[in-house]
Amino acid sequence: MRRLLSGLALGAALLALSACGTENELKPKPGKSLPVAPYGRLDRPGSGELLSQSSQSRPSRNVELHTRSEPRNDDPFDLPPED
Repeated sequence: MRRLLSGLALGAALLALSACGTENELKPKPGKSLPVAPYGRLDRPGSGELLSQSSQSRPSRNVELHTRSEPRNDDPFDLPPED
């Protein structure tokens, strides 16, 4: 019983410790630098801009999911292998 309580106390302490991180601006390691500016751009993008995703790289989903079985349409590109 005592072993179980000490394990629970250790788990609670680790959980509390993992939740107390700070959010700072990301910076490159000492001696390293951010990537060079893209071609045609004068300034170098910051870490926040490099980590954000554009709508083109993460498009919204606009396809409805199938809720029932439906027969598949004929696929004209599903050809048998050549001999």
